[in-house]
Amino acid sequence: MKTRITELFGIEHPIVQGGMHYVGFAELAAAVSNAGGLGLITGLTQKTPELLAREIARCRELTDKPFGVNLTFLPMVTSPDYPGYIRAIVEGGVKIVETAGNNPQQWMPLMHEHGIKVIHKCTSVRHALKAQSIGCDAVSVDGFECGGHPGEDDVPNFILLPRAAEELKIPFIASGGMADGRSLVAALALGAEGMNMGTRFIATQEAPVHPNVKQAILDASELDTRLILRPLRNTERVLNNPAVQRIIDKEKRLGDKIRFEDIIDEVAGVYPRIMKEGDMDAGAFSCGMVVGLIHDIPTVKDLIDRIMAEAESLITERLAGLLR
Repeated sequence: MKTRITELFGIEHPIVQGGMHYVGFAELAAAVSNAGGLGLITGLTQKTPELLAREIARCRELTDKPFGVNLTFLPMVTSPDYPGYIRAIVEGGVKIVETAGNNPQQWMPLMHEHGIKVIHKCTSVRHALKAQSIGCDAVSVDGFECGGHPGEDDVPNFILLPRAAEELKIPFIASGGMADGRSLVAALALGAEGMNMGTRFIATQEAPVHPNVKQAILDASELDTRLILRPLRNTERVLNNPAVQRIIDKEKRLGDKIRFEDIIDEVAGVYPRIMKEGDMDAGAFSCGMVVGLIHDIPTVKDLIDRIMAEAESLITERLAGLLR
């Protein structure tokens, strides 16, 4: 399948793996890239630029296909060593970076100087237009359904994607609710040039997470995610569990007086305990409503092959057949 995204990134299929904390390691990124998609290493999961450089080298050993690095710019008093991370990306020969969080404008000239294509995650049309104006090569448009941070506008992809198509000149991919060939064809019909999958890729054999995490995704339905941190205007969609219920109870009790310190035990530093140790009640972790469409744990290659076969069948048979 040829779209502006496959052409931009030099990939076979218009499928991008989300940059997920403590999930986007070399083995998953390489598996996605080897299957014809675009795999992403999650930069800040690596605690130092040196560790990121090592992870990039490890990925390079596992694939000769294009892969990228996700780099989230966080509003922190003590900022991560972003110049060091970008240096690791440049020296590792990575040519694709997915940026997220704060505006990446100050880093754009350096990345473009080294031939790096930048795709920025956006939860609104206005943010996507801003990304276009600062020179981003593409954007990922994240609808309200997505796991992680859906923004504060609550616009689902059935509206958000065609609005983005009306406004943008650069290519964009759809993120949030993406799981199969139906998702891909729908995203293309709404104006996207491909799709980003996060939660769906956690439930694959190559995802380097504890089996408890994968089983929790299989067991969940589309009704089992919750929105937290909304009073702090940092809304996050997570999989429901006892820790999430504790956060929701505190939000109800404290109202607009809640502070990050009130929920720090449920959100700070919990990802290693969940993703690596399988302690599913340790805290909140990002998860999309798409869990309702996940029913198995295939290899990455089998998943991507299945998606593309289903998409081709939908386009050439079912949809074409409606016109006969």
